[in-house]
Amino acid sequence: MADVIRLVSGDSKPVVVLTLSDDNTGAAIDLSPASVTVAVRFKKTGATSLIATINANNLGDGTDGKVQFDFSGGVLTGAVAGSYEGEVVVTTAGVGTQTVFEKLTFRVRDSLA
Repeated sequence: MADVIRLVSGDSKPVVVLTLSDDNTGAAIDLSPASVTVAVRFKKTGATSLIATINANNLGDGTDGKVQFDFSGGVLTGAVAGSYEGEVVVTTAGVGTQTVFEKLTFRVRDSLA
């Protein structure tokens, strides 16, 4: 299981870097084709509604499966302290959507100010 990603309510720039790989072979997933997009669906644990779908960007040319995303755009504005989860979504135009990656686990705490 992946580590818990710690966040603070109202923050906008915690940058998260992921490396997507094939569970069977361990090989990095090639994300370089222009037809491939990656996003993270973000929601409060136990909730049925998404808070946001956050677009991820390739680091480098994408052949190593590395992407990054952040919480700009107000995703964490008004977030209450507690447990959240994320689902990685890889979409290939004309092929479909892949969501078989391990869920991401987030813990949000209140801001001190």
